[in-house]
Amino acid sequence: MTGITHHIPDDLLRAFASGNLPHPFAVVVAAHLSLCDACRAEAEAVEMLGGALLDGIAPVAVSAGAGQRLIAAVQAAPPMPDAPAGSGIFPAAVMQALGGQPPKWRMLGGGIRQQILTADAHGSLRLLYIPPGRAVPEHSHGGLELTLVLQGSFSDSQGRFGRGDVETAHDDIDHQPIAGPDGPCICLAATDAPLRFRGMIPRLLQPLFRI
Repeated sequence: MTGITHHIPDDLLRAFASGNLPHPFAVVVAAHLSLCDACRAEAEAVEMLGGALLDGIAPVAVSAGAGQRLIAAVQAAPPMPDAPAGSGIFPAAVMQALGGQPPKWRMLGGGIRQQILTADAHGSLRLLYIPPGRAVPEHSHGGLELTLVLQGSFSDSQGRFGRGDVETAHDDIDHQPIAGPDGPCICLAATDAPLRFRGMIPRLLQPLFRI
């Protein structure tokens, strides 16, 4: 996909390629890779380099029968379900997180909606729907927030983000994303800590909306 100007940082891309990225962020990266040729090529290069490094490691002796036990365990495991194909604006990684179903939006106020896809000790993953011209309450971060635009656009202190763009916000970023005027903005956002809202009302509602 052309026109993408905000990409996945190299450290997150390497962590994804090596399988060391927490699930919420891994879904965002996978969705971005399905839209961004440049990052997908870089991720493939990192994976190839990792494979080459593994090939250079001297083999280690294992106990007798270990290979047969491994093969038997693989054969006994239930088959993995096929990942749902992409649908409309949603890449396959997002459709898998949705269980192949359309989003079930929950109103947050001012026309803004969300669906929490996952939430655990590793962080949360959510879809956000922001009407055109509507602003998300101003906030900073207690950790990392990774936001991928799936439809429309938004702008904040860091610039403009369109479809396929990713905003990486750490605890030094204070912003107030505003959806573009051309239509609703739908984003996929992963966080590993609660947001820090400036306004009193968003702070009071934060436990209810689990943001």
